[in-house]
Amino acid sequence: MTQKQIQYLPFHAINEFMLTEYRQQVINSVFHDIENLSGASRGKLNSLVKQQLQVPGFRNASQAPSGVKARYAVKAFEKSTEFAAQVLQCWSELHSELAQDVYAILHENGWEILPVDTNRIVLPGFIPSWPEGETYDLLDDKYAKSYPDKQVDTNDLRLMAVWLSGSLPLNDSSEEEK
Repeated sequence: MTQKQIQYLPFHAINEFMLTEYRQQVINSVFHDIENLSGASRGKLNSLVKQQLQVPGFRNASQAPSGVKARYAVKAFEKSTEFAAQVLQCWSELHSELAQDVYAILHENGWEILPVDTNRIVLPGFIPSWPEGETYDLLDDKYAKSYPDKQVDTNDLRLMAVWLSGSLPLNDSSEEEK
């Protein structure tokens, strides 16, 4: 019997897949809606903000206004796997309806994924591949067909698929076989 080893990329590798404006939008939404997070998520995020952010004029960065924190959080999101994971976990929690919808689509397509409410922060990072034949475009089409009455930003849909699956679409297995 052979053991299959899985390579993981740190959570902050997601930055290579995000447009600068969209990354800022995700961070802004988390800090703007921080009061809507569960106590545990809010507490962990504030703890990381206090540890990793330096906001001029504030000894404790978690006391800064949300917009200011969001602006200074970008560097931590780009460099810290723990901070990026916490922000993404919070973002997913704030978009719970989208998470349920995307989970249903991925599950229906045969993806092996953890339940929506799983704390993905404890995972070692992202797996650098998607199941064979899966693409962002197929996901977009499937969502549009499954939920024709719901309008969702394509970036949100794709980020949710990456976060829930714990996989980045780096390796195209069909090309590896050629």
